[in-house]
Amino acid sequence: MSDSSPEVVNVGLLVSRSTRLYRDRVAVRSADRSMTYGELEARSNRLVNALLGLGLRRGDRVGVYLPNCPEIVELELACFKAAFVKAPMNSRLSPVEAGAMVDNSESSVVLTSSQRAEACRPHIKGEAPRFIFIDKAADGMPSYESLLAAASDRFEPVRVRRDDLAVLHYTSGSSGVLKAAMQTFGNRLAQMRKFLVQGDAQRCGDIIGLVGPITHASGMQIMPTLASGATIRVFSSFEPQRYMAEMKAERVTHTFLVPTMINMLLSELQGRYKPMPDLKRLSYGAAPMAPARVLQAMDVFGPVLSQGYGAGETTSGVCGLTIDDHLRARAVMPDRLASCGRPYVECMVDVVDAEGAIVDAGEMGEIVVSGPDVFAGYWRAPELTAEVLKDGRYHTGDIARVDDEGYIYIVDRVKDMVISGGF
Repeated sequence: MSDSSPEVVNVGLLVSRSTRLYRDRVAVRSADRSMTYGELEARSNRLVNALLGLGLRRGDRVGVYLPNCPEIVELELACFKAAFVKAPMNSRLSPVEAGAMVDNSESSVVLTSSQRAEACRPHIKGEAPRFIFIDKAADGMPSYESLLAAASDRFEPVRVRRDDLAVLHYTSGSSGVLKAAMQTFGNRLAQMRKFLVQGDAQRCGDIIGLVGPITHASGMQIMPTLASGATIRVFSSFEPQRYMAEMKAERVTHTFLVPTMINMLLSELQGRYKPMPDLKRLSYGAAPMAPARVLQAMDVFGPVLSQGYGAGETTSGVCGLTIDDHLRARAVMPDRLASCGRPYVECMVDVVDAEGAIVDAGEMGEIVVSGPDVFAGYWRAPELTAEVLKDGRYHTGDIARVDDEGYIYIVDRVKDMVISGGF
């Protein structure tokens, strides 16, 4: 641990505490599997001990290159408990891109499938990691399940400090330059607080449908959900008709979609109202969405939409347009649906001029963010870090204005990126 920052609670410990309250409740469910909180606790502990048995130590990087599945949830929890650094890779990346991330992170272990490893291995230029396959044993390594079966199910989460590295969150934006935002334990704890204090946050008994890659933005909901006693429903892929049917049948209460996904759902439904009586919140973000489309989505899904604005560098959302904001906008101020909302608690979000001074309402400037959820910089890229992290403030590159009530409107995205295929 770094001696220069205060000790904070390990977010993995918070989930372990949840187990004492919700041991027999379902923690994670997929199309073909279901795990209680007690089972998740035991399996994540076994995974920690198995990785320690392979020689890993705190601070070592652990990669994962898989589509959505319960094993990713187990790995996330295990990494937090042992202070391994999670280095996730979007399953839609090419083998060449995945190989570059393995090299960049210097991952000691990568959890993946045999087919993905075979495709990725030729593109790793540095020292090859140990691959753990979820589908079979190979290369002298037992399978994932064999490793867990041979390990102890007892482990006490390690003590951590605020600035200890927890996650390498890879992002390239429009530049195409490979870079990983270093998210600390303090960042992830702040992110958990941010999620849990929202008025429409998940609660015990709720079911959270995660269909976007849980290696990235959608996965930010894993730890807050488990800390609250709710259930994670992991969807391995997004097919509009099936997704809606399963959402309704399994009584999903909360979900997060990017605008591309919502547009696909609206196209499938052709404007018809789709009653989902259990759905409490449909969050969207990661790309702009036209107000007319938002209104159409409200017609189709009802008063459940909320929006978030943020980035990997801010450890998820820092501003939000709430469900109530959407309803008020619809009634008296439709243009407000173009806003990304107002800052969340603890998030300091300003719009500033070229000298760093806060601009007046209505004037344009750059969005800068400070607070406990701002990342520690880019992994092994001090020059890139210096470009965006100045005096503890993250310069987003997004140009915006603020209205008289504090709502932020993005008018130009200097660092725009294309969100396609729902991911």
